[in-house]
Amino acid sequence: MKYLLATLCLLGFTTPALAAPVVPNFTRGTITSDTTTRTEMVETIHQIEYTTGSSYTVTGNNINIPANPSQGSNYTIYQQGAAFQFSETYLGPGIASETWINRTIVTDSTTHSLSVFTQ
Repeated sequence: MKYLLATLCLLGFTTPALAAPVVPNFTRGTITSDTTTRTEMVETIHQIEYTTGSSYTVTGNNINIPANPSQGSNYTIYQQGAAFQFSETYLGPGIASETWINRTIVTDSTTHSLSVFTQ
């Protein structure tokens, strides 16, 4: 009990703590920052185009093309000895075309920051 009374007396006679304002001791300053980044992206594109049916095409100049052309048809020249042009194309089912694209994209960037402060 004696100690409890002494503790209560001490608590009653304490003085409050006083705080002094904190003042920075600088007047001005600068901060600079440089950030450099490099991004490298490797990209591969593989494209395959398919046909599911067949296609037969005949074109030409000075060529006698029958009304219903087909593979193995007999084509003749209208005017013998004159210039002519003839094209026959057959595309069956399967892969029509295949494309490969390989590329690398490199991006470099630099950020420069400057902060100025005064009191």
